[in-house]
Amino acid sequence: MNNHYQLLIIGGGPAGLAAATVATSHGISCALLDEQPAPGGQIYRSIESAPEQRAKKLGSEYQHGQDLVAEFRKCDADYFPRTQVWSLNAQLEVGILHDDKSKIISADQILVASGAMERPVPFPGWTLPGVMQAGAGQILFKSAGVIPSDGVVLAGSGPLLLLLAWQYINCGVDIKAILDVTPFSNYLLSLPKLPRALLAHHYLTKGLVYQKDLTLAGVSTKFGVSNIKAEGDDLLQSVRYRHFGREHTIETDLLLTHFGVIPHIWLTQAAGCEHQWDSSQQCWRPQHDQWGNTSIEGIIVAGDGAGINGARSAEHAGRLAGLQALFALGILTPAERDKQSVNVRKWMQDERHIRPFLESYFAIPQTILATDDNDTIVCRCEEITAGQIREAVKNGHHSSNDVKFMTRCGMGPCQGRQCANAVAHIVADAGGQAVSLTSHYRGRPPVTPLTLEQLATLSKEDA
Repeated sequence: MNNHYQLLIIGGGPAGLAAATVATSHGISCALLDEQPAPGGQIYRSIESAPEQRAKKLGSEYQHGQDLVAEFRKCDADYFPRTQVWSLNAQLEVGILHDDKSKIISADQILVASGAMERPVPFPGWTLPGVMQAGAGQILFKSAGVIPSDGVVLAGSGPLLLLLAWQYINCGVDIKAILDVTPFSNYLLSLPKLPRALLAHHYLTKGLVYQKDLTLAGVSTKFGVSNIKAEGDDLLQSVRYRHFGREHTIETDLLLTHFGVIPHIWLTQAAGCEHQWDSSQQCWRPQHDQWGNTSIEGIIVAGDGAGINGARSAEHAGRLAGLQALFALGILTPAERDKQSVNVRKWMQDERHIRPFLESYFAIPQTILATDDNDTIVCRCEEITAGQIREAVKNGHHSSNDVKFMTRCGMGPCQGRQCANAVAHIVADAGGQAVSLTSHYRGRPPVTPLTLEQLATLSKEDA
């Protein structure tokens, strides 16, 4: 690994792979750092090693990743899998952990393509063994072909929930129920956005096919569900929920939940990039222009880490970011960059026609995002409850960071990645203010857990 590159790409998902392929075609020095053992990101995880039969069951969207990864393998980028990025600063220096040794490397241009993470939403019992996020179920399936053997309940909202259910029935998994928390009011609110969504009708068609196949398989889907609770003594035994004003219970030892995804912003926060609240996506994201340039010169963002738009859109955004990096390095003129981007930008916009409809249709109710159950643990690491957060607000702490100082919420090993979004919503609800005014936890390195022993491997110059 060199100490300096012209372009450094963080993340081996669709955006990072596409950017590397474009940028290296012009002969620049480029490295791609990825914490995963193989390229593909979460959406195309294990695409090179998945058996053909498993790949088919995962669907055509998953199989699309084969060509993308194959193109990346042919390019001249230095590729470093199993590499943890724990720091990024405004001087374009990156702290990494590779082969269990820490190192600081720099670049002329840095592309952050860190992707998204599932939105953690606390609810009563969500910390019980047997309760997992749907993304974890997909990871087990894609990486090792592991599927539930004794049935599963799926709960939440969003396209991934529907996709995972469809993938599971293709493997013969017993889906005891799908508990959809999408309010019926969302259907009406999203209707004005449907005409534009029809321009990306292939997404709607796939969704309808998934629903039809689930219905034919006898899967019970409950719409408009509320008050989901996971119950059990030392592990999950049942799921309770409210539907049409009545309480229901399903016995199960596995509950997979999903409440949408949000950008992974910890690196751009640590670097000091400006961020903004996106009300339609109900999350914070880094500010950027049409090429992905952030508020810090030399740091570019692309893919779902810049805002949630899906895997195909991320791929196109990565190509645009690659062209922008070449322009910033003086390899391409503005005219050459713009000419090569015309079709890519059109394809990306075509993919994004569906987003306003999906964001409106699958918007999570504030009553779920800001749980009113005071006994529910919000910060797993420090075991801080929603009641403790509300009490801190009552005592005059009206921002996420104030609550963090008061309660230690967000100071555990995950550094707030699993509670930041939920804390912001609870603080806003308790204080009667907009979420955008409650702030987000301040990001600082290390953005991922790092031991003192690992940090001590830095060279004297790096330290």
